[in-house]
Amino acid sequence: MGYLLALDQGTTSSRALVFDTDGRLVTVAQREFTQHYPQPGWVEHDPEEIWQTQLAVARAALTQAGIGAEALLALGITNQRETTLLWERGSGRPLARAIVWQDRRTAAACAALKAQGLEPLFRERTGLLLDPYFSGTKLAWLLDHIPGARARAERGELAFGTVDSYLIWRLTGGRAHLTDVTNAARTLMFDIHRRCWDEALLDHLRVPRALLPEVCASAADFGTTQADLLGAPVRIGGVAGDQQAALFGQACTAPGMVKNTYGTGCFMLLHTGRTPVASRHGLLTTPVAQASPEPGYALEGSIFIAGAVVQWLRDELGLIRSAAEVEALAASVPDTAGVYLVPAFAGLGSPYWDADARGALFGLTRGANRAHLARAALEAIAFQSAELLQAMQADAAQPIATLRVDGGATANALLMQIQADLIGIPVVVAAVQETTALGAAYLAGLQAGVWRSAADVGAYWQAARSFEPAISRDEAAMRLARWREAVSRTRGWASAMASAG
Repeated sequence: MGYLLALDQGTTSSRALVFDTDGRLVTVAQREFTQHYPQPGWVEHDPEEIWQTQLAVARAALTQAGIGAEALLALGITNQRETTLLWERGSGRPLARAIVWQDRRTAAACAALKAQGLEPLFRERTGLLLDPYFSGTKLAWLLDHIPGARARAERGELAFGTVDSYLIWRLTGGRAHLTDVTNAARTLMFDIHRRCWDEALLDHLRVPRALLPEVCASAADFGTTQADLLGAPVRIGGVAGDQQAALFGQACTAPGMVKNTYGTGCFMLLHTGRTPVASRHGLLTTPVAQASPEPGYALEGSIFIAGAVVQWLRDELGLIRSAAEVEALAASVPDTAGVYLVPAFAGLGSPYWDADARGALFGLTRGANRAHLARAALEAIAFQSAELLQAMQADAAQPIATLRVDGGATANALLMQIQADLIGIPVVVAAVQETTALGAAYLAGLQAGVWRSAADVGAYWQAARSFEPAISRDEAAMRLARWREAVSRTRGWASAMASAG
């Protein structure tokens, strides 16, 4: 019997999980790391801290499981996507802090590319919109603002990567500069149809080709770890961005299957099959984790602030002492008393893509209290997700029977019931909540020969709980209409304030 190790490098913590070959979780180790906010709208991570925390939890997970690295059949990596790193090939030294996916500093650069009429080209080739969310403009910013970086990049002295590439580089001692299709597809530089880096897009972004990693399938040979890191060399067999890994871990491997992950943000993916579907409703077109030679695609909706709004209630407003308190507080009132919270703290993602939107509270009266704000925060998560599902149904033109969900907030039964009420289909909570890490483990296991196909791993999926809709469709439509009215009043706020001086 062997084991699989999944490294889950997230936005706020590094985690390592050991699974057995029946897909059962053996142990998990986790360590938070520092969030840096040097200016409003900027979010950064220290690459060395990412590496050190990820290595530490990998070692801790093996110790907790009571196994050595020689018992591992393979290692899988899943990661926060779009976060952008630049380092020296010779030394591995990062040239700057990583620019995190939440960072909005390149909004003006995206606007300039749009003004040149380039968004249709980027949209058609990458499936993405020109938004600061993605890696390409972040990388261009680093090249422009680090003295000498652009010249060094053109000489081939530097390497770019999303977090997966950086971890592979460190794990293999700089022997492998690789990424997978799901991470490459989030950079604004990758043609998802030809499945390769696109020279025209690189030219528009002014990014030298020499910086970029080789792109592999998600289940592939990504090299072998240095023996001294974990105690024995381990083959890296699976890599996928966190949301595509979660889709695979949720066994959503057939067209029409959809999952939503409730984390710092919310990320909903609908499997659309072998052909990419171009969205007309503000969604992204993206490859799914590639576990076989046959590619697949999904529609994705990205919500920047979901669970983070509960953290905001706790850390910034002091309304709760722990995130777990929010459900009981929100359930202590029957409704929000007309209060709407739009958590556009980092702009709005799908389906609006408004980098200038800002958060706001509406409908406050003298009778509004902390319980109403708590319930409004939960409803905001569910409203945003409901808008994504409606957009997916419109784009895909196929029925969606259930929504499979995972992530920390699925423990909140009130939120899950509100979600089912708004979307009108069952919300099904997965029995294994660690679906992101599980997806990475499955991919690594497929490469190692533990399983033969996605169908094999899909047989392990089980539901823990299901929530059925309990309100009428008319009531749901009315609530969503009021939500959209609140959202409309947050649009373009930052640019309006800048214009006002």
